[in-house]
Amino acid sequence: MESASPTIPSAAPAPTSEDLQAVEELARAKAQIQAQIEKRVVGQRDVVDHLLIALFARGHCLFVGVPGLAKTLLISTLADVLNLSFNRIQFTPDLMPSDITGTDILEEDKATGHRAFRFLQGPLFANIILADEVNRTPPKTQAALLQAMQEYRVTAGGRTYPLELPFLVFATQNPIEQEGTYPLPEAQLDRFMFLVDVGYPTAEEEVEIVKSTTGGTPPPLEKILSPERILALQALVRRVPVPDHVVRYAVELVRHTRPKEPGVPDFIQKNVSWGAGPRASQYLVLAAKARAILGGRFVASVEDVKAVARPVLRHRVLPNFTAESEGMTSVKLVDQLVSLVKG
Repeated sequence: MESASPTIPSAAPAPTSEDLQAVEELARAKAQIQAQIEKRVVGQRDVVDHLLIALFARGHCLFVGVPGLAKTLLISTLADVLNLSFNRIQFTPDLMPSDITGTDILEEDKATGHRAFRFLQGPLFANIILADEVNRTPPKTQAALLQAMQEYRVTAGGRTYPLELPFLVFATQNPIEQEGTYPLPEAQLDRFMFLVDVGYPTAEEEVEIVKSTTGGTPPPLEKILSPERILALQALVRRVPVPDHVVRYAVELVRHTRPKEPGVPDFIQKNVSWGAGPRASQYLVLAAKARAILGGRFVASVEDVKAVARPVLRHRVLPNFTAESEGMTSVKLVDQLVSLVKG
C-alpha cells in the first residue's frame, strides 16, 4: 500500500519518528485487515471503513439494515482478525439490565462452610459487543448499555466494575419490523459516533456470497493487531494535529444543522426540527483524525471531515413533518449541507 507523506500544519508540533512509523504501520494494517475480512465477507467496503474509523477513534456504531446482510459475521470477523474478545447480545423485550451487566451470586465455601457473594460477569465484559436489535429491549436495559458505552464500566449490586479496554459497542436496528420496539431517544442516539446504513449487495456480490457460504469450510484468518497495539493506535489518533480551519469547518457544518441558528440555509429552517449538538463537532474531528491516519497521513483535512459527515450527522438531524411529507430525509439534508458549506 502506498503511504502518503504526512503534511503537518506549521502551527502544529512536529510528529516524532515513532508516531510517523505508527501511521505507516496502521495504513499497512488497514489493507491487511480488509484482506482478511474479505475472506469471509463479500462487499460492504464502506461499512468496513466506517468500522475501522470508529474503532480507532473509540466511537460506537449503530447499524441499520434488513436481516441477512452479514452484520454479525462482519463484526465477529473484525474481532477475530484484531485478536479481540467478542460477545453478541440478542436484545429482547424481557431482557433485564443484570442480564447484560452481570449479577451477584451466593456461593458457599465447601471447606469452611462460609457463604459469600461473587460477581458473575455478564456478556458486556468483552472488547467488542454486538447489541443485536437494541431497540427491542426496554429503556432500563438500554440505559445500562449506554452507561457502559459512556463510562467504560458497569454498576451491579451497588458496586462498579471497569470494562477491559478497548471496548466498542456495535448495535443494530431493523428498519422494517417496528412493532413491539422501544426506539432509542435522540439523547441515546447521540452516544453513537456513527449511524451506518448496511445496504443490499450487488448482483455479482450476491452470487459470490451464495457460492462462498454454501461451500466448504471458511478459510482461516490471520491475526493482524493485538489489544495492546490497538490501544496505542487509539492514543495516536488523539495526537493527530488538526488545522484551525478544519476544526472551524466541522463546527460550522454542525451549526448549520440547527434551524434557529442565524444565517442557516432556508431548507434547514423549513425541514429540520432539531439539529446536531456539540458532540457532533467532536465526533467529526475525531473521525477525521482516524480516517487520516488510516490513510497514512498525520494530519486531518476538510476532505476527511466531509467523508465522515453523513454517518456522524444523519441521526443527529431530526427532519420535521414538512420534510417527511416531501420525502426529505436526514441523509439528503446532510448531503446538501456538505455541498453548500465551504471548507
